Amino acid sequence: QSWSRGMSYCLHSESHLDTGPIYVRENGKLHVVNQGAGGVQNVTPKTRPFSLFSRSFSVELCMNREDDRARRQRTDHFIFTYTKEGNLRYSAKSLFSLVLGYISDNVDHIDSLIGFPEQIAEKLFSAAEARQKFTEPVTGLRALQKFTEAYGSLVLCSLCLRNRYLVISEKLEEIKSFRELTCLDLSCCKLGDEHELLEHLTKEALSSVKRLLLKDNSLSDAGLRRMTAPVRVLKKGLENLLVLDLSCNPKITDVGIGYLLSFKKLNCLDISGTGLKDVDAVIKRLQRQIGLVHSKVPLKEFDHSNCKTEGWAEQTVLQWEQAVMEATKPQDNLRSRAAALRFYGKTRRIEEVVKCTLVEPETKASGNLQFYKEKVQNCHLPLKKEVAGSHELKNNKKRALAEQDRERTSKQKHLCLSVEDWDLLNTY
Repeated sequence: QSWSRGMSYCLHSESHLDTGPIYVRENGKLHVVNQGAGGVQNVTPKTRPFSLFSRSFSVELCMNREDDRARRQRTDHFIFTYTKEGNLRYSAKSLFSLVLGYISDNVDHIDSLIGFPEQIAEKLFSAAEARQKFTEPVTGLRALQKFTEAYGSLVLCSLCLRNRYLVISEKLEEIKSFRELTCLDLSCCKLGDEHELLEHLTKEALSSVKRLLLKDNSLSDAGLRRMTAPVRVLKKGLENLLVLDLSCNPKITDVGIGYLLSFKKLNCLDISGTGLKDVDAVIKRLQRQIGLVHSKVPLKEFDHSNCKTEGWAEQTVLQWEQAVMEATKPQDNLRSRAAALRFYGKTRRIEEVVKCTLVEPETKASGNLQFYKEKVQNCHLPLKKEVAGSHELKNNKKRALAEQDRERTSKQKHLCLSVEDWDLLNTY
Protein backbone atom coordinates (compact mmCIF):
# COMPACT_ATOMS: atom_id res chain seq x y z
CA GLN A 1 0.00 0.00 0.00
CA SER A 2 2.84 2.36 0.74
CA TRP A 3 4.26 1.50 -2.69
CA SER A 4 0.99 2.43 -4.41
CA ARG A 5 0.81 5.70 -2.51
CA GLY A 6 4.34 6.60 -3.64
CA MET A 7 3.55 5.71 -7.21
CA SER A 8 0.38 7.77 -7.17
CA TYR A 9 2.28 10.69 -5.70
CA CYS A 10 4.84 10.42 -8.47
CA LEU A 11 2.14 10.32 -11.07
CA HIS A 12 0.25 13.31 -9.65
CA SER A 13 3.46 15.32 -9.33
CA GLU A 14 4.33 14.76 -12.99
CA SER A 15 0.83 14.79 -14.36
CA HIS A 16 1.72 17.55 -16.81
CA LEU A 17 3.94 15.13 -18.77
CA ASP A 18 2.26 12.64 -21.08
CA THR A 19 4.39 9.62 -20.31
CA GLY A 20 1.83 7.08 -21.50
CA PRO A 21 0.76 3.94 -19.65
CA ILE A 22 3.06 2.50 -16.95
CA TYR A 23 3.41 -1.26 -16.62
CA VAL A 24 4.56 -3.04 -13.41
CA ARG A 25 5.41 -6.70 -13.13
CA GLU A 26 4.65 -8.20 -9.67
CA ASN A 27 4.63 -11.88 -8.71
CA GLY A 28 4.99 -12.91 -12.34
CA LYS A 29 1.98 -10.86 -13.50
CA LEU A 30 1.86 -7.63 -15.52
CA HIS A 31 -0.17 -4.78 -14.02
CA VAL A 32 -0.98 -1.33 -15.44
CA VAL A 33 -1.07 1.73 -13.21
CA ASN A 34 -4.34 3.65 -13.39
CA GLN A 35 -3.44 7.34 -13.13
CA GLY A 36 -7.00 8.46 -12.32
CA ALA A 37 -7.62 6.10 -9.37
CA GLY A 38 -4.01 6.05 -8.34
CA GLY A 39 -4.04 2.25 -8.05
CA VAL A 40 -2.95 -0.79 -9.96
CA GLN A 41 -5.28 -2.79 -12.18
CA ASN A 42 -4.76 -6.33 -13.35
CA VAL A 43 -6.37 -5.69 -16.72
CA THR A 44 -4.65 -5.92 -20.09
CA PRO A 45 -4.48 -2.35 -21.38
CA LYS A 46 -5.67 -1.30 -24.83
CA THR A 47 -2.86 -0.15 -27.06
CA ARG A 48 -3.12 3.28 -28.60
CA PRO A 49 -1.00 4.90 -31.31
CA PHE A 50 2.16 6.32 -29.91
CA SER A 51 4.35 8.77 -31.90
CA LEU A 52 8.10 8.48 -31.68
CA PHE A 53 8.78 12.18 -32.36
CA SER A 54 6.75 15.22 -31.43
CA ARG A 55 5.57 17.78 -33.93
CA SER A 56 8.33 20.24 -33.09
CA PHE A 57 11.04 17.63 -33.75
CA SER A 58 13.70 18.65 -36.37
CA VAL A 59 16.55 16.72 -38.05
CA GLU A 60 19.92 18.02 -39.22
CA LEU A 61 21.58 16.29 -42.20
CA CYS A 62 25.23 15.54 -41.34
CA MET A 63 27.52 13.73 -43.81
CA ASN A 64 31.12 12.54 -43.47
CA ARG A 65 31.29 14.13 -40.05
CA GLU A 66 33.53 11.39 -38.68
CA ASP A 67 36.37 12.02 -41.15
CA ASP A 68 35.61 15.31 -42.82
CA ARG A 69 39.17 16.28 -43.66
CA ALA A 70 40.00 13.06 -45.47
CA ARG A 71 36.81 13.23 -47.53
CA ARG A 72 36.69 16.93 -48.19
CA GLN A 73 37.47 16.48 -51.87
CA ARG A 74 34.54 14.13 -52.39
CA THR A 75 31.22 15.59 -53.36
CA ASP A 76 28.15 14.56 -51.43
CA HIS A 77 25.68 12.09 -52.81
CA PHE A 78 22.75 14.52 -52.75
CA ILE A 79 21.56 17.32 -55.00
CA PHE A 80 20.17 20.34 -53.17
CA THR A 81 17.35 22.16 -54.94
CA TYR A 82 14.51 24.47 -53.94
CA THR A 83 10.81 23.91 -54.47
CA LYS A 84 8.34 26.54 -55.68
CA GLU A 85 7.46 27.35 -52.10
CA GLY A 86 11.13 28.05 -51.33
CA ASN A 87 11.76 24.91 -49.29
CA LEU A 88 15.06 23.09 -49.57
CA ARG A 89 14.72 19.67 -51.15
CA TYR A 90 17.23 16.83 -51.01
CA SER A 91 17.34 14.44 -53.97
CA ALA A 92 19.82 11.60 -54.34
CA LYS A 93 22.17 11.46 -57.32
CA SER A 94 21.85 8.70 -59.86
CA LEU A 95 23.98 5.61 -59.53
CA PHE A 96 25.61 6.35 -62.92
CA SER A 97 26.82 9.77 -61.78
CA LEU A 98 28.13 8.34 -58.51
CA VAL A 99 30.07 5.61 -60.29
CA LEU A 100 31.32 8.09 -62.92
CA GLY A 101 32.63 10.39 -60.20
CA TYR A 102 34.35 7.53 -58.37
CA ILE A 103 36.09 6.24 -61.51
CA SER A 104 37.18 9.75 -62.52
CA ASP A 105 38.74 10.23 -59.08
CA ASN A 106 40.76 7.05 -59.65
CA VAL A 107 41.19 7.31 -63.42
CA ASP A 108 44.92 6.59 -63.23
CA HIS A 109 44.19 3.06 -61.95
CA ILE A 110 42.28 2.02 -65.10
CA ASP A 111 43.93 -0.94 -66.81
CA SER A 112 42.47 -0.48 -70.30
CA LEU A 113 39.61 1.23 -72.12
CA ILE A 114 39.81 -0.70 -75.37
CA GLY A 115 36.31 -1.80 -76.39
CA PHE A 116 34.63 0.56 -73.93
CA PRO A 117 31.67 2.57 -75.38
CA GLU A 118 32.73 5.94 -76.76
CA GLN A 119 29.73 7.84 -75.36
CA ILE A 120 30.45 6.82 -71.78
CA ALA A 121 34.19 7.26 -72.28
CA GLU A 122 33.66 10.87 -73.36
CA LYS A 123 31.69 11.58 -70.18
CA LEU A 124 34.37 9.89 -68.11
CA PHE A 125 37.06 12.00 -69.79
CA SER A 126 35.09 15.19 -69.14
CA ALA A 127 34.59 14.25 -65.48
CA ALA A 128 38.31 13.58 -65.02
CA GLU A 129 39.15 16.77 -66.90
CA ALA A 130 36.88 18.81 -64.59
CA ARG A 131 38.82 17.39 -61.64
CA GLN A 132 42.09 18.36 -63.44
CA LYS A 133 43.38 14.81 -63.30
CA PHE A 134 45.38 15.20 -66.53
CA THR A 135 47.44 18.08 -65.14
CA GLU A 136 49.06 15.91 -62.50
CA PRO A 137 52.68 15.04 -63.38
CA VAL A 138 52.69 11.21 -63.21
CA THR A 139 49.12 10.03 -62.81
CA GLY A 140 47.86 12.43 -65.50
CA LEU A 141 50.20 10.98 -68.12
CA ARG A 142 49.19 7.43 -67.25
CA ALA A 143 45.50 8.24 -67.49
CA LEU A 144 45.89 10.15 -70.76
CA GLN A 145 47.72 7.25 -72.36
CA LYS A 146 44.82 4.90 -71.57
CA PHE A 147 42.40 7.19 -73.42
CA THR A 148 44.67 7.80 -76.43
CA GLU A 149 45.39 4.09 -76.85
CA ALA A 150 41.69 3.28 -77.02
CA TYR A 151 40.18 6.23 -78.90
CA GLY A 152 43.00 7.91 -80.84
CA SER A 153 41.70 10.85 -82.88
CA LEU A 154 38.59 11.24 -80.71
CA VAL A 155 40.78 12.41 -77.84
CA LEU A 156 42.54 14.90 -80.11
CA CYS A 157 42.51 15.23 -83.90
CA SER A 158 44.09 18.67 -84.23
CA LEU A 159 46.71 20.26 -81.95
CA CYS A 160 47.81 23.90 -82.11
CA LEU A 161 50.95 24.72 -80.10
CA ARG A 162 51.94 27.87 -81.89
CA ASN A 163 54.33 29.97 -79.78
CA ARG A 164 53.84 27.58 -76.82
CA TYR A 165 57.35 26.23 -76.41
CA LEU A 166 57.00 26.27 -72.62
CA VAL A 167 54.01 23.94 -72.82
CA ILE A 168 56.04 21.65 -75.08
CA SER A 169 58.95 21.53 -72.65
CA GLU A 170 56.73 20.92 -69.61
CA LYS A 171 54.26 18.45 -71.18
CA LEU A 172 56.41 16.75 -73.80
CA GLU A 173 55.53 13.19 -72.79
CA GLU A 174 51.82 14.03 -72.70
CA ILE A 175 52.02 15.56 -76.18
CA LYS A 176 53.84 12.49 -77.48
CA SER A 177 51.03 10.29 -76.18
CA PHE A 178 48.53 11.74 -78.70
CA ARG A 179 47.84 9.48 -81.64
CA GLU A 180 46.20 9.76 -85.06
CA LEU A 181 46.58 13.55 -85.27
CA THR A 182 45.67 15.04 -88.63
CA CYS A 183 46.85 18.63 -88.00
CA LEU A 184 49.84 19.77 -85.93
CA ASP A 185 50.92 23.40 -85.59
CA LEU A 186 54.38 23.92 -84.05
CA SER A 187 55.03 27.36 -85.47
CA CYS A 188 57.32 29.84 -83.67
CA CYS A 189 58.58 27.33 -81.10
CA LYS A 190 62.32 27.44 -81.95
CA LEU A 191 62.64 23.66 -81.63
CA GLY A 192 65.76 23.17 -83.76
CA ASP A 193 66.96 20.06 -85.55
CA GLU A 194 67.70 17.91 -82.49
CA HIS A 195 64.42 18.28 -80.62
CA GLU A 196 62.76 15.10 -79.41
CA LEU A 197 59.35 16.13 -80.73
CA LEU A 198 60.63 16.40 -84.31
CA GLU A 199 62.01 12.89 -84.04
CA HIS A 200 58.61 11.76 -82.75
CA LEU A 201 57.01 13.10 -85.95
CA THR A 202 58.56 10.24 -87.89
CA LYS A 203 56.99 7.57 -85.66
CA GLU A 204 54.05 5.44 -86.72
CA ALA A 205 51.76 7.10 -84.15
CA LEU A 206 51.82 10.33 -86.20
CA SER A 207 51.73 8.81 -89.66
CA SER A 208 48.21 10.20 -90.00
CA VAL A 209 49.37 13.84 -89.96
CA LYS A 210 48.18 15.63 -93.10
CA ARG A 211 48.91 19.23 -92.14
CA LEU A 212 52.23 20.12 -90.50
CA LEU A 213 53.22 23.72 -89.74
CA LEU A 214 56.88 24.22 -88.76
CA LYS A 215 57.19 27.92 -89.33
CA ASP A 216 60.13 29.69 -87.62
CA ASN A 217 61.62 26.68 -85.84
CA SER A 218 65.37 27.15 -86.59
CA LEU A 219 65.37 24.15 -88.92
CA SER A 220 68.19 23.36 -91.34
CA ASP A 221 68.92 20.79 -94.02
CA ALA A 222 70.02 18.28 -91.38
CA GLY A 223 66.61 18.45 -89.67
CA LEU A 224 64.79 17.89 -92.95
CA ARG A 225 67.04 14.94 -93.74
CA ARG A 226 66.19 13.28 -90.43
CA MET A 227 62.49 14.06 -90.78
CA THR A 228 62.23 12.59 -94.29
CA ALA A 229 64.52 9.56 -93.86
CA PRO A 230 61.71 7.05 -93.08
CA VAL A 231 59.65 8.28 -96.05
CA ARG A 232 62.58 8.21 -98.45
CA VAL A 233 63.73 4.70 -97.62
CA LEU A 234 61.06 2.79 -95.67
CA LYS A 235 57.97 4.50 -97.10
CA LYS A 236 56.79 5.21 -93.53
CA GLY A 237 56.41 8.25 -91.33
CA LEU A 238 54.89 11.39 -92.86
CA GLU A 239 53.89 9.69 -96.11
CA ASN A 240 50.32 11.09 -95.94
CA LEU A 241 51.43 14.71 -95.60
CA LEU A 242 49.38 17.15 -97.70
CA VAL A 243 50.27 20.62 -96.34
CA LEU A 244 53.75 21.60 -95.13
CA ASP A 245 54.89 25.00 -93.87
CA LEU A 246 58.65 25.55 -93.58
CA SER A 247 58.69 29.33 -93.91
CA CYS A 248 61.01 31.60 -91.90
CA ASN A 249 63.74 28.95 -91.54
CA PRO A 250 66.79 30.69 -93.08
CA LYS A 251 69.08 27.67 -92.65
CA ILE A 252 67.11 25.58 -95.17
CA THR A 253 68.89 25.65 -98.54
CA ASP A 254 68.45 24.06 -101.95
CA VAL A 255 69.82 20.78 -100.59
CA GLY A 256 67.08 20.57 -97.96
CA ILE A 257 64.38 21.16 -100.57
CA GLY A 258 65.60 18.03 -102.34
CA TYR A 259 64.61 15.94 -99.33
CA LEU A 260 61.01 17.18 -99.63
CA LEU A 261 60.61 15.54 -103.02
CA SER A 262 59.83 12.27 -101.22
CA PHE A 263 56.43 13.66 -100.18
CA LYS A 264 54.55 12.55 -103.28
CA LYS A 265 51.11 13.40 -101.84
CA LEU A 266 52.07 16.98 -100.98
CA ASN A 267 49.51 19.51 -102.23
CA CYS A 268 50.69 22.77 -100.60
CA LEU A 269 54.18 23.90 -99.61
CA ASP A 270 55.46 27.15 -98.13
CA ILE A 271 59.22 27.81 -98.17
CA SER A 272 59.12 31.59 -97.92
CA GLY A 273 61.95 33.12 -95.91
CA THR A 274 64.35 30.23 -96.43
CA GLY A 275 67.99 30.42 -97.54
CA LEU A 276 67.54 29.36 -101.14
CA LYS A 277 70.31 30.30 -103.54
CA ASP A 278 68.77 29.48 -106.91
CA VAL A 279 65.04 30.16 -106.52
CA ASP A 280 64.17 29.61 -110.18
CA ALA A 281 65.81 26.20 -110.23
CA VAL A 282 63.92 25.16 -107.10
CA ILE A 283 60.60 26.30 -108.60
CA LYS A 284 61.21 24.28 -111.77
CA ARG A 285 62.34 21.25 -109.78
CA LEU A 286 59.24 21.21 -107.59
CA GLN A 287 56.97 21.58 -110.59
CA ARG A 288 58.71 18.89 -112.63
CA GLN A 289 59.08 16.19 -109.95
CA ILE A 290 56.06 16.49 -107.61
CA GLY A 291 53.78 18.77 -109.65
CA LEU A 292 53.74 21.83 -107.37
CA VAL A 293 53.09 25.17 -109.06
CA HIS A 294 54.33 28.48 -107.71
CA SER A 295 51.46 30.63 -106.41
CA LYS A 296 51.53 34.38 -106.94
CA VAL A 297 48.79 34.92 -104.34
CA PRO A 298 49.08 33.86 -100.64
CA LEU A 299 47.26 30.60 -100.05
CA LYS A 300 44.59 30.23 -97.39
CA GLU A 301 46.01 26.83 -96.37
CA PHE A 302 48.82 28.64 -94.56
CA ASP A 303 46.55 30.92 -92.58
CA HIS A 304 47.43 29.89 -89.01
CA SER A 305 44.11 31.09 -87.63
CA ASN A 306 42.43 28.05 -89.20
CA CYS A 307 44.46 25.62 -87.11
CA LYS A 308 42.82 24.98 -83.74
CA THR A 309 42.92 22.36 -81.01
CA GLU A 310 39.97 20.03 -81.46
CA GLY A 311 38.95 16.92 -79.53
CA TRP A 312 38.09 15.73 -76.03
CA ALA A 313 41.37 17.07 -74.66
CA GLU A 314 40.83 20.65 -75.85
CA GLN A 315 40.26 21.93 -72.31
CA THR A 316 43.17 19.82 -71.07
CA VAL A 317 45.60 21.67 -73.32
CA LEU A 318 44.18 24.97 -72.04
CA GLN A 319 44.73 23.79 -68.46
CA TRP A 320 48.35 23.03 -69.30
CA GLU A 321 48.80 26.49 -70.76
CA GLN A 322 47.21 28.18 -67.73
CA ALA A 323 49.43 26.21 -65.36
CA VAL A 324 52.54 27.28 -67.29
CA MET A 325 51.41 30.92 -67.35
CA GLU A 326 50.81 30.93 -63.61
CA ALA A 327 54.23 29.40 -62.99
CA THR A 328 55.95 32.07 -65.10
CA LYS A 329 54.18 35.04 -63.51
CA PRO A 330 56.51 37.41 -61.64
CA GLN A 331 56.23 37.07 -57.90
CA ASP A 332 55.63 39.95 -55.51
CA ASN A 333 59.13 39.84 -54.05
CA LEU A 334 60.63 40.07 -57.54
CA ARG A 335 58.49 43.11 -58.31
CA SER A 336 59.65 44.87 -55.16
CA ARG A 337 63.23 44.04 -56.05
CA ALA A 338 62.76 45.58 -59.50
CA ALA A 339 61.34 48.72 -57.88
CA ALA A 340 64.39 48.92 -55.61
CA LEU A 341 66.70 48.61 -58.60
CA ARG A 342 64.89 51.44 -60.35
CA PHE A 343 65.21 53.56 -57.19
CA TYR A 344 68.98 53.12 -57.15
CA GLY A 345 69.23 53.80 -60.86
CA LYS A 346 70.20 50.28 -61.85
CA THR A 347 68.81 48.44 -64.83
CA ARG A 348 67.37 45.00 -64.29
CA ARG A 349 67.65 42.09 -66.64
CA ILE A 350 64.65 41.95 -68.96
CA GLU A 351 63.00 38.54 -69.03
CA GLU A 352 60.12 38.69 -71.42
CA VAL A 353 58.34 35.97 -73.32
CA VAL A 354 59.88 35.55 -76.74
CA LYS A 355 57.19 36.16 -79.32
CA CYS A 356 56.97 34.92 -82.85
CA THR A 357 58.91 37.43 -84.98
CA LEU A 358 58.97 36.88 -88.70
CA VAL A 359 62.01 37.64 -90.78
CA GLU A 360 60.42 40.26 -93.00
CA PRO A 361 63.45 41.43 -95.00
CA GLU A 362 64.41 37.88 -95.97
CA THR A 363 60.82 37.06 -96.86
CA LYS A 364 60.57 40.12 -99.07
CA ALA A 365 63.91 39.38 -100.68
CA SER A 366 63.04 35.80 -101.61
CA GLY A 367 59.41 36.61 -102.34
CA ASN A 368 56.31 34.63 -101.60
CA LEU A 369 57.36 31.02 -102.19
CA GLN A 370 54.10 29.15 -101.75
CA PHE A 371 53.28 26.21 -103.97
CA TYR A 372 50.12 24.29 -104.72
CA LYS A 373 49.15 21.33 -106.88
CA GLU A 374 46.80 22.03 -109.71
CA LYS A 375 43.63 19.97 -109.90
CA VAL A 376 43.24 17.78 -112.96
CA GLN A 377 40.61 19.38 -115.18
CA ASN A 378 38.43 17.47 -117.60
CA CYS A 379 38.94 18.18 -121.28
CA HIS A 380 35.87 19.84 -122.85
CA LEU A 381 36.93 19.45 -126.49
CA PRO A 382 34.68 17.64 -129.00
CA LEU A 383 34.82 13.87 -129.13
CA LYS A 384 36.28 13.70 -132.67
CA LYS A 385 39.27 15.80 -131.69
CA GLU A 386 39.77 13.67 -128.59
CA VAL A 387 39.80 10.47 -130.65
CA ALA A 388 42.12 12.01 -133.18
CA GLY A 389 44.55 13.26 -130.55
CA SER A 390 44.40 10.20 -128.31
CA HIS A 391 47.31 8.51 -130.10
CA GLU A 392 49.49 11.58 -129.65
CA LEU A 393 48.64 11.75 -125.95
CA LYS A 394 49.52 8.09 -125.50
CA ASN A 395 52.84 8.57 -127.23
CA ASN A 396 53.62 11.61 -125.08
CA LYS A 397 52.75 9.68 -121.92
CA LYS A 398 55.00 6.83 -122.94
CA ARG A 399 57.87 9.22 -123.54
CA ALA A 400 57.31 10.93 -120.20
CA LEU A 401 57.20 7.58 -118.37
CA ALA A 402 60.37 6.47 -120.08
CA GLU A 403 62.15 9.66 -119.01
CA GLN A 404 60.92 9.23 -115.43
CA ASP A 405 62.17 5.63 -115.36
CA ARG A 406 65.57 6.80 -116.55
CA GLU A 407 65.71 9.46 -113.83
CA ARG A 408 64.70 6.92 -111.17
CA THR A 409 67.32 4.40 -112.24
CA SER A 410 69.99 7.10 -112.32
CA LYS A 411 68.95 8.28 -108.85
CA GLN A 412 68.99 4.75 -107.46
CA LYS A 413 72.52 4.27 -108.75
CA HIS A 414 73.74 7.42 -107.02
CA LEU A 415 71.61 6.92 -103.87
CA CYS A 416 73.68 6.75 -100.72
CA LEU A 417 72.71 7.02 -97.06
CA SER A 418 74.80 8.64 -94.40
CA VAL A 419 75.66 7.06 -91.06
CA GLU A 420 73.11 9.27 -89.30
CA ASP A 421 70.38 8.07 -91.66
CA TRP A 422 71.19 4.43 -90.91
CA ASP A 423 71.22 5.12 -87.16
CA LEU A 424 67.83 6.79 -87.42
CA LEU A 425 66.36 4.00 -89.53
CA ASN A 426 67.62 1.34 -87.13
CA THR A 427 65.35 2.77 -84.44
CA TYR A 428 62.23 1.70 -86.37
